[in-house]
Amino acid sequence: MAADSDLPARLAPALDGTIFNGSIFHYPSIDSTNRVALERAKLGGNGDIFIADEQTAGRGRGGHTWHSAADDGLYLSVLIRPKLNASDVLKISLATGLAAQAAIHQVTGLHIDIRWPNDLILPSMAGRKCGGILTETALLPDGALAYAVIGIGINLNQTELPVALQHLSASLRMAAGTLVSRDEVAAALLTHLSSEISRLESAPESVLARFEEASTWAHGKRVSVAEDEGYTGTTDGLSATGLLRVRCDDGSVREVRHGGVREA
Repeated sequence: MAADSDLPARLAPALDGTIFNGSIFHYPSIDSTNRVALERAKLGGNGDIFIADEQTAGRGRGGHTWHSAADDGLYLSVLIRPKLNASDVLKISLATGLAAQAAIHQVTGLHIDIRWPNDLILPSMAGRKCGGILTETALLPDGALAYAVIGIGINLNQTELPVALQHLSASLRMAAGTLVSRDEVAAALLTHLSSEISRLESAPESVLARFEEASTWAHGKRVSVAEDEGYTGTTDGLSATGLLRVRCDDGSVREVRHGGVREA
């Protein structure tokens, strides 16, 4: 595969004035952009971007794999050191979802829904998934955030997907009916993400109401939750730390911590 060696130079001008003032690392093929970003974090990097044309072992939340076809998607991680605390970790993923939603709409005009906490959904494609977010963090002894690595994968231009994924996933090209520019989506995403992280630092709680407004999954959605023994109920907003609240059929309210959420 030929390397797109000009990508960092094309992307850099769009990042002026953003929090991404570190280095841009570009890989024709790599196992996982999050992995190299985590290694960089141990060396003290900040504001760095890691982007690949292909991932051979892309990872999603809960240990799931992420299908990362060569040249057809945006596979990107960032390394940041925002002034946040342990209670704000989940809010980083929520804020990233808002940034991705805004960026995709800006570039393609498509409306994206966000399935808590980190799935990007295409309502126009029967609710199939077009992207996901994986946030990995480390804390200092006092509970402050040492760093966050945010990985974002978005299906851009696939026209076919593996058979096992065809009823679950789709691409922006499938929904928009036209080729989607990786450069434009990356630049818009990073610009919106910079604004979201800055806003998060100044008012961490503000992301909760905005996520609830932006996601149809936050309120009134009948869901099944693959957590503990498994349960069903209706979503009832977010907790103060960003956990999804589900009002169960017996009237009790539970907070989803790590389980997968699906429409019931």
